Amino acid sequence: MSNRTLPRLLQSPAVLLLLVWMLVPLSMTLYFSFIRYVLNNLRRPEWTSPALSNWRGFGNYEFVLKSKDFLFAIQNSLLIVCSILFLTVILGVLIAVLINKSFPGQGIVRVLLISPFFVMPAVNAVLWINMILDPVLGLQGIAVAGLNEMVAGLREMPVLGGFFSLWPEFNPISFRATQTSAYAVIIMVTWQWTPFAILIFMTSLQSEDQQQKEAAILDGASAWSQFRFLTLPHLGRPIAIVVMIQAIFHLSLYAEIEIVSRGNGNKNLPYLIGEFANNNIGAASATGIFAVILANIVAIFLLRMIGKTLME
Repeated sequence: MSNRTLPRLLQSPAVLLLLVWMLVPLSMTLYFSFIRYVLNNLRRPEWTSPALSNWRGFGNYEFVLKSKDFLFAIQNSLLIVCSILFLTVILGVLIAVLINKSFPGQGIVRVLLISPFFVMPAVNAVLWINMILDPVLGLQGIAVAGLNEMVAGLREMPVLGGFFSLWPEFNPISFRATQTSAYAVIIMVTWQWTPFAILIFMTSLQSEDQQQKEAAILDGASAWSQFRFLTLPHLGRPIAIVVMIQAIFHLSLYAEIEIVSRGNGNKNLPYLIGEFANNNIGAASATGIFAVILANIVAIFLLRMIGKTLME
């Protein structure tokens, strides 16, 4: 037996298990997407079982494409994912650079910054939508009410009162049941995933070449020049990895949307799959195939971006 045969034989059970783990659910989803499979249908009870005789072809895909929420779900998915990626990368880089320097209590600050990442998504959504973003009982409502009271007091001033009398009364934003609920999801997921980016970037900054920075300081380079030409290129690979990992997770967001708005004015592809899955398994499976296609398109784009970054 050659030196390569034994390792391959030892690896084959794990590889076969992974193939079965991935291919069986995908094959079943693909099969269900081509048949009429409706859980509750009194007129056509034969459709309640996944039989090959209920073959529908591309009918489920056509039904999903004509659905009023399909294009909106795709647009909303891309809006949420791209916004979260942009914010987490920007905030992650800035905070990582800020706390990379030594200061009293650095260890405690790092632990506090990373702790939001360990909060469960459902708990995170409940915390934000009820205690922070609620227009009446949340911190947002309290802050807006306090601001209105402060402006009302300033209007009574003898000199500047006329100026503040022109200010309108501020109203809190309702983040439920409107399109603004997508922004609530972006805010809460950004808060939860920014620590992940900080951790990756902070670890990478530990290996930054300090001799180059010292030489740049001696040459009179400003702090912005050091950040732009030394720190950012050094963080190129970590940024690409953070973008890829987060994109995979954020394409499957569900709990935050369910808790914030119950899908009213705010849906993505996983939420649309959940709505169809309540009764129409065929349409839910077709939507799942569309979600797989979208995820692969995003993955190919990100892998090319990462590959280009790694080659530089």
